[in-house]
Formats: sequence, structure tokens, C-alpha cells
Amino acid sequence: MSNHKHQRRDFRFFHRLRVRWAEVDMQKIVFNAHYLMYFDTAITDYWRALAMPYEEAMHSLDGDLYVVKATVEFHASARMDDQIDVAMKCARIGNSSLTFHGAIFRGDDHLISGELVYVFADPATQTSRPVPERLRAVLHGFEAGEEMLDLRVGHWDELGAHARPLRQAVFVEEQRIPLDIELDDADATAVHAVARNRLGQVVGTGRLLQPAPGVGKIGRMAVHRVLRGGSVGRRVLQALMEAARVRGDREVMLHAQRSAVGFYSRLGFEARGEPFSEAGIEHLEMFKPLGAP
Repeated sequence: MSNHKHQRRDFRFFHRLRVRWAEVDMQKIVFNAHYLMYFDTAITDYWRALAMPYEEAMHSLDGDLYVVKATVEFHASARMDDQIDVAMKCARIGNSSLTFHGAIFRGDDHLISGELVYVFADPATQTSRPVPERLRAVLHGFEAGEEMLDLRVGHWDELGAHARPLRQAVFVEEQRIPLDIELDDADATAVHAVARNRLGQVVGTGRLLQPAPGVGKIGRMAVHRVLRGGSVGRRVLQALMEAARVRGDREVMLHAQRSAVGFYSRLGFEARGEPFSEAGIEHLEMFKPLGAP
């Protein structure tokens, strides 16, 4: 790996973390081996930033990625309780290899450089094969600042076949809600939003009803389990809110599962009333006024 110092502007992806006690030595300096762990953690979030559920994405591409080289250069040390940013970028795509450059910053101070080289290979034989053009396009697009999600709003006859498998995976398989409750007649009249990644995989969905004039009700919000905590749910919610605003609704409301209350609160929703049980899960009604279209 060439010896050079990166600047923050060289990267568009950052993973933030705080150095913990277990990661430092007696001088409260990070053990050298932990820097590779930091880069590996950042790579996991890099795939999330591409809106790609890694395992399913690699299966659809008929391959997997294997590390063949990992190097670290030390410029300065991170210390106990430092807040650091681990930056990653796909620097080169060869015939069958991907090279990622990494850097660890404390503020604007560049502490560590790293390089990870992966080979795309057949999972059964682990023999290399060419990097698929679809994966090349996703990586080039992300590094160029292109949109990673295709978000569409429409009716059930148009989007239902795409939304249904994700809703079933989240509500029926994960949360054990009976299928006859999850699927109802309201789907036929609702406005639906579906988010796909650049590989065409459905990673988020939700729907919008109108239970009363001027009131939009958002529901069936589902995000692929490995992409939660990112931007997918926010983008789906914002698309449904915009659809409600355009049709003239003055307010949107929803029944938030207790685990999702914080997510909606951060997006400006307020709680209303007392918690209640719905499909055996505790919920809280939340609402948000809408501005004029």
C-alpha cells in the first residue's frame, strides 16, 4: 500500500464510533489489531449505505467476496473515549477484485490508513470469477454520489407484488402476526410506497390510507431487517407524507410499535393518547401536521 495521508474530503462514507475501554492498553491507546476490526465494521455499514442486504445481494449475484489482503498504516494513535470516524471508499475494481481504501480520523486528524482487497468468487469452490457488471455499477454509482434507492408510489395493483414479500417477511415471519391480519381489504384503496435498491431488491415499503377527510393514516411500514436504522424507512415515510400533503391532507397519523416510537419522534411525530395493543403488540398513536401543498 502506498504511503499517503488521506483527507476527509477524499471520502463520502463515514462510520462513527467511540473507543471503548476493552479496546485500549494500559496507556489507553488502542491495540493495533482493533484497527482492522474498525475497518471491517465500517465495510459492513458501507454495504448498508448501498441499501444492499449483503447475503441476499451476493446470492443474487451468484458469488461472494473473500478478503485476500489487509494492510494498516499507523500515523497516530486513537485513545480511550475518542470519537473517531472510519472512512471507506471503493478505490479500484479489477477483473475479479475490489480494493477498498480506509482512513480513521479524529476530527480532521488522520490517524490510520488501511487497504482491504477482496476477490469475488464462487461460494462453493472459492474460485475467482469476474465482478458482475451490476455490482460494478452500484459501486461506481455510490462513489459518484448517485441515488441508491428507487422509490415509487402507486396503487396495490401496480406495487402489491413487490410489497407483499417484504411485508410477509417482517410482519408474519418476524413478528408472528397472522397473515389474515397483515393482508386486508384496505390495500386495494391505499397509496403504497416501495423502495428498491440498485439490484432491484425491495428493501422498504409502507402504505397510506384516508380514514377521515384531511387525515392520512400511514401503516404497514416495513424495512428489510439488516437495513433498519439507516435511511430506507425515513425515505419511505417521507414519500407517503408527501403523497398525503399533495392530496390535501392536513395531518398524518400512525400507530407506532413501541420499538419504533423514537424513529417517528425524530421525524417530528408527536404521541397522542395512551398505549394500546394491536395484533398483540404494544402501539402508540402518533401524528404530525402537514403544510399546504
